[in-house]
Amino acid sequence: MQERWMKEALKMAEKGWGNTNPNPLVGAVIVKEGELIAKGAHEYYGGPHAEVNALKYAGDLAKGSDLYVTLEPCSHYGKTPPCAEAIIKAGVKRVIIATKDPNEKVAGRGERMLRGAGIEVISGVMEQEAMNQNEIFMHYITRKKPFVIAKAAMSLDGKIASSSGHSQWITGEKAREHAHWTRQRVSSILVGVNTVIKDDPMLTVRLNLNRTKNPVRLILDSKGRIPLTSKIVSSAKKIDTVIATTDRMPYEKENRLKDSGVSVCRLPEKDTQVDINALIEYLAEKELDSLMIEGGGAVMASFIEEKLVHKLFWYIAPKIIGGSAAPGPVGGAGIFHMKEARPVLEMESIKLGDDWLMTGYMKEVN
Repeated sequence: MQERWMKEALKMAEKGWGNTNPNPLVGAVIVKEGELIAKGAHEYYGGPHAEVNALKYAGDLAKGSDLYVTLEPCSHYGKTPPCAEAIIKAGVKRVIIATKDPNEKVAGRGERMLRGAGIEVISGVMEQEAMNQNEIFMHYITRKKPFVIAKAAMSLDGKIASSSGHSQWITGEKAREHAHWTRQRVSSILVGVNTVIKDDPMLTVRLNLNRTKNPVRLILDSKGRIPLTSKIVSSAKKIDTVIATTDRMPYEKENRLKDSGVSVCRLPEKDTQVDINALIEYLAEKELDSLMIEGGGAVMASFIEEKLVHKLFWYIAPKIIGGSAAPGPVGGAGIFHMKEARPVLEMESIKLGDDWLMTGYMKEVN
């Protein structure tokens, strides 16, 4: 029975998808005498937490109830008052928690506050599911660095475009919609300047949702080659956009980009390119908890070689493109010996229309 209601709480947590970063996804369900009384979610950053929303809907019925929540209730004042206090004040009898909050400001304090008020607390119900749902938050709050996802769409023979460079569209509508759903989840998205020059993408979320949040757009451009007429630059006053560059970018180009609304971040060089480890530190300082890499092959290779990728999202279409000149998702020099190949663990697959999504975790990460 506990799993039944916790599944409902996990489902509620999804309502905050992409809008709570760098806060976690949290859902709450209030049950009394075996009946559902109220549900709530943390729907956006700075907004009321899941428990508070559920208690609001429950009203006086919350007294003597069981509250199921996917993450330990907070015990400190942040953008909102402590949820633990609200639970105590509402007269909740028992709190069932999926997983503890690793945030050092909480880290068991919420549970202790509830128990100190005489509330029964049960922890660990569907813990792994809750941790998986919040893998971005869990990584960011404990490592103080963004969770990095590498995303690519390719044919069955591993091509991301034809030999002529044509790539729209390799995957079908359902796979592309899912990719936008994943893009909505992250705080930032990155491509290299070659991708901008070749494809002129927008890198925005195109979903029919009540609340849509575009990730911060990052362009690796060590010399300042991005066209001022590109869609990225033209829309920068409406969508947060950062050009990660080096001192090789002319200051005149930097000023023109800034006039267009682009933020320019000069970072150290490594092998004549932007030092991507320095970029990761920059993202952490800006409290961007996640990064999705969308291309191209050289950029993808650099992040994998530096052991900065945590998770792969490989969309695979049942098509054969062929051609020795047709590019694959990972470029660079590659390995010399198979012993050097990077293992991918915990592989899973999902059918999306005619296509497949393969996900997995890189074994060695920094």
